[in-house]
Amino acid sequence: SMPGMMDTVLNIDDKDALLTAARQIFNSWDNPEAVEYRSLNNIPPDLGTAAVVQAMVFGNLDQNSGTGVVFTRNPSTGEPGLFGEYLMQAQGEDLVSGEKTPTPIATLKEQMPGVYAELEEVARNFEKHFRDMQDIEFTVEAGKLYILQTRSGKRSGPAAVKLAVDMVGEGLLSREEAILRVTPEDMKALLHKRLKSPEKAKALTRGLNASPGAATGIVIFDPAEAAQLAKKGNAVILVRPETSPDDIQGIAAAEGVVTSRGGMTSHAALVARGMGKPCVCGAEEMEVDLAAEKFKAGGQVVSKGDEITIDGTSGKVYLGVLPVIEAELIPELGVLLGWADGFKRLGVKANVDTAEGIVNIKRFGAEGVGLCRTERQFNAPEPLSVIREFILADTPEDKTKAIDKLRELQRRDFVALFKALDGLPIIIRLLDLPLHEFLPPESMADSPKMKERIADLKEVNPMLGHRGVRLGTTSPEIYQMQVEAIESAKAEVDADVSIMIPQVIMAAELLPIKRMIKDKTIKFGTMMETVRACLEAEKLAEVVDFISFGTNDLTQAVFSFSREDAEKKFLAAYLEKGILEHNPFEVVDEKGVGSLMATTIFRARTGWPQLEVGVCGEHGGEPQSVKFFHGIGADYVSCSPFRVPAAKLVAAQAVLEERGRKRAG
Repeated sequence: SMPGMMDTVLNIDDKDALLTAARQIFNSWDNPEAVEYRSLNNIPPDLGTAAVVQAMVFGNLDQNSGTGVVFTRNPSTGEPGLFGEYLMQAQGEDLVSGEKTPTPIATLKEQMPGVYAELEEVARNFEKHFRDMQDIEFTVEAGKLYILQTRSGKRSGPAAVKLAVDMVGEGLLSREEAILRVTPEDMKALLHKRLKSPEKAKALTRGLNASPGAATGIVIFDPAEAAQLAKKGNAVILVRPETSPDDIQGIAAAEGVVTSRGGMTSHAALVARGMGKPCVCGAEEMEVDLAAEKFKAGGQVVSKGDEITIDGTSGKVYLGVLPVIEAELIPELGVLLGWADGFKRLGVKANVDTAEGIVNIKRFGAEGVGLCRTERQFNAPEPLSVIREFILADTPEDKTKAIDKLRELQRRDFVALFKALDGLPIIIRLLDLPLHEFLPPESMADSPKMKERIADLKEVNPMLGHRGVRLGTTSPEIYQMQVEAIESAKAEVDADVSIMIPQVIMAAELLPIKRMIKDKTIKFGTMMETVRACLEAEKLAEVVDFISFGTNDLTQAVFSFSREDAEKKFLAAYLEKGILEHNPFEVVDEKGVGSLMATTIFRARTGWPQLEVGVCGEHGGEPQSVKFFHGIGADYVSCSPFRVPAAKLVAAQAVLEERGRKRAG
C-alpha cells in the first residue's frame, strides 16, 4: 500500500458493498497523494494495484487483544532483533493514524511471551523466504496471533547498507544482490549530518527518534507552504500534530519533520525514513496549534518562521540553529564499496580545489581528483589583491612583478595539495574565469583606474566571452605562470599530475600551451565543453593524453540555454508541460548532449583507442547519468566528494545490470 490508497471494513455477505469497495480501492490508485508518492519513488503509473479481501480480526476484543507493527530489524540502524510497537485493545487504524502513541514491542513480550516468541519465529521465516527485512502488521485477538500483511520495510540509508552487508554474511544474499539492493538515495542518506555538540544545548522537547540525521530550518505548519518556501531555497522544518498522505509534498520539500503524536511506525516516520530525512515523532509535550501557527513546548512558544534544529537520531528538538557536522561513516559502507570496486569498470574521482578538501575525498574512497579549479585559489585575500595588481598593471615590468608573486602563491597552494594527495592522481584545470570576475562591482571601484578597467573588461555575454583558453592565448603569461608553479611544486613534492585546458574549440589553441610544459611526466588534456571541440575530436586526440567532458557548459552550448536564466525563468514550465523530462543540468540529456558525447568518444578513439575519457561536470555524480556514461565508454567520472559513494555504487550496478541483460537475452 502507499499514501492515498484506501482500505475499508464491510460485511462479506453484502456482495454489492464488496464490489463497491473493490472499485473504490482501484480508483484510489489515482488519488493525488498516491500520484505524488509514485512520482517521488519512480513507480510507473501504469503498474496498477490489487484489492485484497481478508477476514477481520479484532484487536480491541479484550485485555489479551491488541495490534502492532514490527520490523524484523531496526529500520534506522539495521541492528538485528524485533523493532516495533504494540497498542493494547486497539485496531490497526488506531496505530498507523498516529492518533494514539503506542508502546514498544517489548510490551507484548511482557504481557504474552508465547505470542511474542511466535512472532519472532514468523519474522525469521519471513526474512529467509523474502531475503529482506520485513515490515509486518499483526493483530492479537484473544491471545491468538494473526499476521495481516508483510512487505519489505522502508529503512534509513545506514540501515540499508548494514542490512545488505549483514545478509551476505548470513548467506541470505550474494555480494551482487547486496550491491543491487542498496540505492543511491540510501548512500546519500548514509551521509547524514549530525549535531556538533548536542551536550552543550538544552533540548526544547523530546520525542521518538523516528528517522536519523540533524537538520535546521524555519518552522512551517502547512505542508503546501513548506513546499512553496523550499522551492524558493528556504530550509524548512515541517511541524504537525501528525502527518497524513496529504502531507507528502510538504515532507518531501522539508529538511525534516516533527510530530507531536504517533509512533515509530506512523506515517511521518515511515515516509521520512524512506526519503532519508530526519524525523522526530510523538513529541507529546508539544502543544501544536495549527490555526494560530505556533506550538508550545518546554515553557516556550515557537511561532511560524522561528528557527529550530531537530535531531532525528536522538529524538530531540532545539530552539535556534545548532552547528551541524557531517556523519561518521559506518564500517559496513567500506565493505560494500570494496565489493563495488571489484565489480565496477568506471573510475570515480572527485572535484576538489583545496588541500582541506582532500581529506573528504579519501574518506569517501575517491580515486583521485578529476577536477581542481585553479581560479578558486585566487579567492583568498592575498592572491585576489595580486591578480588585481596584474589586471591594473600599466607597464610590462608591473605585470611581470605581479605574475612573479602569483607564481609563488600558486606554487605554495600546489605543494599543499600534492602533500595532502599522498600519491593520488590530480587533474588541474588552468584558469577558466574571465579577468573581470576578479574585480569588484563597478559601484565599489576604489580608483578611476579600477573603474576604467572594469569598463574595459565588461562583456555582453561573459559565459561565451574572453575566458579559459582564449585568455590563455591572449595573455599567455598567465598559463605560463600556472604551468611553472605546478612544475615547481611537483619538483618539491612528487605527484601524479595532469594539466587540463578549458573552453577549447580546436587543436591549434592547445599546441602553444603544450609546449610550455617541460616536465614530460605531466599528462596533458582538454575539456570538451564546446560543440566545436566535440566535432574536432579526432584532431584534439592527436594532441592530448586525455579528454574530459565539462557537461555543465556543454549542456548550455547544446541547448543554447543560459543555465541561470533557464532555471529562473522557463525551465520549470518546460518540465511541467512535459517538453523536457528532466532538468538537463541535473540529469544528462541523453538524446542531445549524450548523443554528442557518444559520437565524440567514438571519433576520438578511432585513431587513439587508448585515449582516456572522463566526465567532470555535475552530472558525474548523478545516478542515471553515471549509468549512461558507463554505457558510452567513459573511463571515469568526477563529482563532489559527498557523491562519490553513490557514484561508485551505481558504477558497479551498471556492470551487474549489463550482465543480467546478457543472461536474459
